[in-house]
Amino acid sequence: MGLPKNNRLRHHKSFQSVYKKGERYYSSQLVMHSLFGINKNCQIIPTQFGISISQKISKKAIVRNYLKRQIKSVIRIFLPKIVSGYQIVIVVKKQIQGCQYSILLREIKELLINAKIVHGY
Repeated sequence: MGLPKNNRLRHHKSFQSVYKKGERYYSSQLVMHSLFGINKNCQIIPTQFGISISQKISKKAIVRNYLKRQIKSVIRIFLPKIVSGYQIVIVVKKQIQGCQYSILLREIKELLINAKIVHGY
């Protein structure tokens, strides 16, 4: 099960604006770009996530899609606790190969806490 549609970052333009204007947070296996956004009507948008996995990670789409599914499942756990209005792109580093789910969970949690995007931490 993926993320709800209103929590997905979809367009290339959106990814580029997050890369250029957003803040970066690093962990050993992930890079998180975050940008606080307001829509044209000055309303706070729901937090949107995008995941970027290069073909340098793996040439096989099966492996890349597996990693995306794991990251999405971790995001779904934290989604109710996340502050609205952010656009977040998670970029996967090459060191992630062979990473366990528990390590991925811990790293995403640390990135969200460092960015001060999660309530209650």
